[in-house]
Amino acid sequence: MTEKTQIKQATLDDLDDLTVLFDAYRVFYACKSDPLRAHDWLRARIGNNESTVLLARVGGSAAGFVQLYPMYSSVHTARIWILNDLFVDPAHRRAGIAQDLLDAAKAFARDDGARAILLETNRDNAAARALYQGNGWSEDDTQWYSLKL
Repeated sequence: MTEKTQIKQATLDDLDDLTVLFDAYRVFYACKSDPLRAHDWLRARIGNNESTVLLARVGGSAAGFVQLYPMYSSVHTARIWILNDLFVDPAHRRAGIAQDLLDAAKAFARDDGARAILLETNRDNAAARALYQGNGWSEDDTQWYSLKL
């Protein structure tokens, strides 16, 4: 029998556990491990209310997180949330935690009165794409342009 996933909005009190997950997330995306950088980034985002992080725990252990950043639509005069980061610790994968985090993110955005949640993932991330598509997310051919500074 598996333990139930508990999800809560992370606070600065969760930084130690969250830092480990966030550093592993960055390593997954080919960044060099840098726990101090991960800690400082999260401390600033959470401390300045610049993002909302939902932290999943299983049996008291930090198992995964989703990080949302606010954005606004002038045309729709509504908030939109960017689902920027979703990560589940490898030891906790295939247990439905990613699904639980997506459900929690949707509930959070709805409760906030948001119009939508947007995200972007690599085209070669088949597992993530299948998860999102299975939850009603649609891919489109919209072209985004980026300017590296």
